[in-house]
Amino acid sequence: MNRAATAMPETPAQIGPLLRDWRQRRRLSQLDLALEADISTRHLSFLENGRARPSRDMLLHLAELMQVPLRERNALLVAAGFAPMFGERRLDDPQLTQARAALELLLKAHEPYPALVVDRHWNLQTANAAAQRLLSVLPASALQPPLNVLRLSLDPNGMAPLILNLGEWRQHLLARLRMQVHASGDAELLALLQELSAYPPLPGEQVGSNSTPRADVVVLFRLRLPQGELALFSTITVFGTPTDITLSELALEAFYPADPASAALLQRLADAT
Repeated sequence: MNRAATAMPETPAQIGPLLRDWRQRRRLSQLDLALEADISTRHLSFLENGRARPSRDMLLHLAELMQVPLRERNALLVAAGFAPMFGERRLDDPQLTQARAALELLLKAHEPYPALVVDRHWNLQTANAAAQRLLSVLPASALQPPLNVLRLSLDPNGMAPLILNLGEWRQHLLARLRMQVHASGDAELLALLQELSAYPPLPGEQVGSNSTPRADVVVLFRLRLPQGELALFSTITVFGTPTDITLSELALEAFYPADPASAALLQRLADAT
């Protein structure tokens, strides 16, 4: 009883700074968030400075408005003294059978164009045959699991020497990763960003510039293969309403040909297998 009594006052001090941190990450003022949450700015201020303790429902409401990832919503709940709400299953868990089937359907339907599924840290989970064909041009030493697709793209011993617009692609990937770090506060993503930012440019690499006008409407991934050159662009697909942490952190990146020559080459590669 004494331990419980002394622990309770510490809880608001733990949850308050976390709420404030997420609000600031989303670049919301207290007034902005209070209006969205339909509470007073005074009440929100009390929650953030520890003078009031949020209810479980209020905490989940604020987290939803701030689009806090499910993993971090669990952390907020624990910090406020509640049990975590969202489960985390392995991708091969029987309860995720339908989700896995949906991913496999999307991957197969995207042939002969490459597509792959990654987790929140950009580690490869699965890929279709077209993506595997592109990876097969790399030495086996570059494909040792766990395979991080961002690291593989920029590693001088990986795919980087094959990327024709490496400077532009490097800038694009690092900018994307930087936004993820800011949005999530994920320490492992931050470490990955620091690692990839330290990679030196390759000889002859042209460093991209944000001020350089582009003829393309998207940043293209231009790849040199033994069979020819590819120009690709990509889209990202995520599960819309997940309640499982694993599903919420998966993303399917699908690549499309940017010109008829690239489409024809991808089809020839598929026909040759």
